[in-house]
Amino acid sequence: MLLSIRTTPLPRFFCFRLRVLLCLTLLLTTGPSLAQAEVNYVRMGTYLQQHPEQVEITEQFANLVRQPGTPLTATQNKPVRIAVIYPALQTSDYWRRSVASFEARMKELNIRYELKPFYSRPSVDIKLQSKQLNQALNWQPDFLIFTLDALRHRRMIERILVRGKPKLILQNITTPLRQWQRHRPFMYVGFDHAAGTRQIADYMLKKNQFSGSYLMLYFSHGYVSAMRGDTFATEAAIHPAISQVASYYTDGNRKLSRDAVRRTLNEEKDLSFIFASSTDIALGAADALSEAGLKGKVMLNGWGGGAAELAALQHGALDVTVMRMNDDNGVAMAEAIRLDLQGLSEQVPHIYSGDIQLINRETPPEEIKALKARAFRYSEQ
Repeated sequence: MLLSIRTTPLPRFFCFRLRVLLCLTLLLTTGPSLAQAEVNYVRMGTYLQQHPEQVEITEQFANLVRQPGTPLTATQNKPVRIAVIYPALQTSDYWRRSVASFEARMKELNIRYELKPFYSRPSVDIKLQSKQLNQALNWQPDFLIFTLDALRHRRMIERILVRGKPKLILQNITTPLRQWQRHRPFMYVGFDHAAGTRQIADYMLKKNQFSGSYLMLYFSHGYVSAMRGDTFATEAAIHPAISQVASYYTDGNRKLSRDAVRRTLNEEKDLSFIFASSTDIALGAADALSEAGLKGKVMLNGWGGGAAELAALQHGALDVTVMRMNDDNGVAMAEAIRLDLQGLSEQVPHIYSGDIQLINRETPPEEIKALKARAFRYSEQ
């Protein structure tokens, strides 16, 4: 399968000996830039400036998430119905842990509920996700938990926002869409992709003394690539001695990521580091580096800090990652539903962004153990 390569204006890119037909393909596969993303999305800091009343609400809610749950005080006439549509069929355990922590907190809150989950593969199962959305809506849930990455997701979501029901929680996005200001979702929840990426960029660029060449491995054409990949590329571009030699869209696929790294290593013998936009991408890149005898010689990051990444970090396959306090987003969604059932929806913030911690190969094992106990406090019980 031919990988989509994202073109770049950097001169070193043209060191690749590519055929004319492939070059034409490159021109046709250019995706959204960070500048375009800035037009569509509002950064959390900017949003809070625009809505200053949300600052205190957000802080109070974050403290609520960090504390043990307080049981629901309102009377439920029937169980609350919740449909979940997740791209959970991937190596990253982020989505599966979200469900586990959500259900554990719901039980701790003594909320009667019915949960109908739908799972798919990221990027490639867009049609399936459309079908799942219709099935979920036919079930008539009170809450729908969905995500946003592909353009087609946006069209699906807009229909729900106009209707006003079910109440929509958008997960894995903490930057509200500008065009949804009038009909906004019940809540945005997740971890700030750009903030986490900047932590990784600071670490990797300093470790490489702000020089060298790197390979960019994007997710798919969409939100995650813009917020993670383009954020890293913007940070790297500040430094003239750093050059991006190529970039690939991998659809978050481990095999395609491995193939992208193989192809780059055949053309670029002095690669300094690789930026990977997700767990599966990072593991595919690690596979290729190991095959080439370059494990630990070409710097590689993860993104998320789930179990697979922590194991890879321990074995030297990854150099650095940002670890999400994963269960916080499941807890946040459960607490938002509790507040709504109690008639306190005004205490639910428009955006909840969980805590992120940078860890690397030198991070002491006892520190990682403590972070795991916090990040997976519900999902590993």
